Amino acid sequence: MSKRIIHISSILFIALVISSCSTTKYVPEGDYLYTGAKVKVDTKGLKKSEKKSLESDLTSILRPKPNSSVLGIRFKLMLYSKAKKGLSHWLSKKFGEPPVLFSSVKVDYNRQLITNRLENRGYFNSSATADTSIHGKKARLTYHAETGRQYLIDSVAFITDSSVLGKTVMSTVDESLLKAGDGYNLDVIKAERERIDSRLKEQGFYYFNPDYLIMLVDSTVNNHKVNIYVNVKDSTPDKAKEQYTINNIYIYPDYNLRQNSRAQAKPYDDFYVIDPRNTFKPRVFSRMMFFRKGDLYNRTDHNMSLNRLVNLGTFKFVKNKFTEVDSTGKPLLDTYYYLTPYPKKSLRLELLGKTNSANYTGSEVDLSWRNRNTFKGAELLTVTGYVGTDVQISGVNKANNIFRAGGEANLSFPRFITPFKINSTSAFVPRTKVTLGYDLLHRQNSYNLNSFRTSFGYNWKEDIKKEHTLNIFSVTYVQPSHVSDEYRQQAATDPTLEKAIEKQFIFGPTYNFNYTNTNEQYKRNTFYFNGNLDLSGNIVGLLSGADAKHGNVKTLFGTDYAQYIRMEADFRHYLKIGEKSQLASRIIAGYGYAYGNSTALPFVKQFFIGGSNSIRAFRARSLGPGTYRDPKIDTDLFTTDQSGDIKLEMNTEYRPNLFSIVRGAVFVDAGNIWLLNDDPDPAKVKPGAKFTKDFLNQLAVGTGVGLRFDLSFLILRTDLAFPIRKPWLPEGQRWVFDQIDFGSKNWRKENLVFNLAIGYPF
Repeated sequence: MSKRIIHISSILFIALVISSCSTTKYVPEGDYLYTGAKVKVDTKGLKKSEKKSLESDLTSILRPKPNSSVLGIRFKLMLYSKAKKGLSHWLSKKFGEPPVLFSSVKVDYNRQLITNRLENRGYFNSSATADTSIHGKKARLTYHAETGRQYLIDSVAFITDSSVLGKTVMSTVDESLLKAGDGYNLDVIKAERERIDSRLKEQGFYYFNPDYLIMLVDSTVNNHKVNIYVNVKDSTPDKAKEQYTINNIYIYPDYNLRQNSRAQAKPYDDFYVIDPRNTFKPRVFSRMMFFRKGDLYNRTDHNMSLNRLVNLGTFKFVKNKFTEVDSTGKPLLDTYYYLTPYPKKSLRLELLGKTNSANYTGSEVDLSWRNRNTFKGAELLTVTGYVGTDVQISGVNKANNIFRAGGEANLSFPRFITPFKINSTSAFVPRTKVTLGYDLLHRQNSYNLNSFRTSFGYNWKEDIKKEHTLNIFSVTYVQPSHVSDEYRQQAATDPTLEKAIEKQFIFGPTYNFNYTNTNEQYKRNTFYFNGNLDLSGNIVGLLSGADAKHGNVKTLFGTDYAQYIRMEADFRHYLKIGEKSQLASRIIAGYGYAYGNSTALPFVKQFFIGGSNSIRAFRARSLGPGTYRDPKIDTDLFTTDQSGDIKLEMNTEYRPNLFSIVRGAVFVDAGNIWLLNDDPDPAKVKPGAKFTKDFLNQLAVGTGVGLRFDLSFLILRTDLAFPIRKPWLPEGQRWVFDQIDFGSKNWRKENLVFNLAIGYPF
């Protein structure tokens, strides 16, 4: 093992030497490759954290930026070439980056940037010098900034007059971003102007803007302090001082450029709807509009109305205009909404291709029909049919192929349909959804599964981060058919195969909560959480006294029904490292408890692990439960999906930005599934499958590397993984580092797993 490490280290060292030479290949004689700069703040009295933050901020504004690098290697620069044709030219143009030369650096300009930024941060009378470090054909700069003491805010005074505008500005004092004792910061002063303007927009001051505010700074105070005075400029226009009220609201739900007359406007509620063809029922807009006639203009209501119209999903373009009413002499605004709908009906055909780590390659054809305004209330009706196949092109049994077909109808209403009225104050449109679907799964040489499903429920968002889905009523009925004799024989001794063909009747409510702030790209730390609760047969089972363990199994419509509680939580954390690189981590925990009318969770509700979006070093659904390893997994005629009642999975992945559209990945995955109880039939017990306090010692671990190709419209992902811990091995032998041998054909065949997928795994 040590010789192999020395060999690999030698190769890496040689590669680094070669890359170092190649990065300076196109640097002209007498010039140097610019490798970057940093700023050192040479000021006493600053806290270590303040100094580090200031140095980081100042370094970020320096220009130009050096050639990008990953782990110190400048891949883009290495791909740069002066060739005018051929492969080298294409690589250079597509992925390469010319060297950033030291001669292009404007040192005096950067020194001025540093001193300006320092003065904006309250370090007046600052200075900056620069030192150059040259090593061979490379050069970098170190800027030394002398700041002196930072000026602090001594006091903040709002000195507005007694007008309505002045009083409104004064009412925002308690929320001011300017605090006595804080350091002077020009960015905070600008943010304060924006804050006051936002508050004024909530109070009807439609024509006001931040430029009408003046912040007077008096730095003559002794002891490095300043006084700040906030006021409204004398030159502020009269219109900006007025509070505007909403007058008439005109809505054009079927707008085109030729439709600009109010002649056909029909009053409804507080609106005028111009819809000559009666395309929409006017009551749709009562739920979309936050404005009413006579309301004070409010930016929040303005934005929320627009957001609702956009999120309705019916309109291709949503435009809004406010017009001042001159004839009344009062500060009034007429409001216009111009809505251009999508085509009411559409047909879409999709051809999909996929592959997974269970050695299946497949394709699917989807045909969907949409009606975006089914009952003239912006309802969305979608009817979809599909046909697909998964072919096992390698592995134990290449004839164990799958054929899939089915259809689904979804009807979505843009409101809550309930016996009582629910007023939603969110900018997002709540929806009531009805679903009806059927699926046929034909597994060659094995069985058919006919699955019927229906649901009724609601989907709503509190805001852009929080989303809820509640199905009041959800039913799934699975009926097996055409089970082959050979499969039945295998299932008689294998409980996993037996579960796959069980008749299943599941009904009850489900709830899902999702939180994410990953769209806030400016944050260093972002999070994602998804939690769901799934119940089946609970009330019916309790009322009927069902007890499957003692043979008292109840039926509904002549069929045994499932009774269980199932919970699952998925938590993810994303740490931004650099501009486009990140460290992503995930933990999934799941728990299912069957009771009453059931002794085990239905097969479709059990937990599985392994595969391209799970523990990538193990093939899909092949891992666990616990330390159990199916002895027929490599020789069985049928694909065995191992399942469990409890799941724990942890993943972490470093995603560096390599060049152009290419991202890298280095990852580690760990986890397993377990059973709550052993099978009551001793012949079907899976040794080591039951959950115990020793579960952490039963985790499987895999690692690997990958590439991601970001094509904007999709992300193509490739992963190459291998196990480093196998839980089915005897204790003390589960870590298999000493068995890793990339040079061995047999080791590669048994351990290397290649995954090709679309999108990130998490």
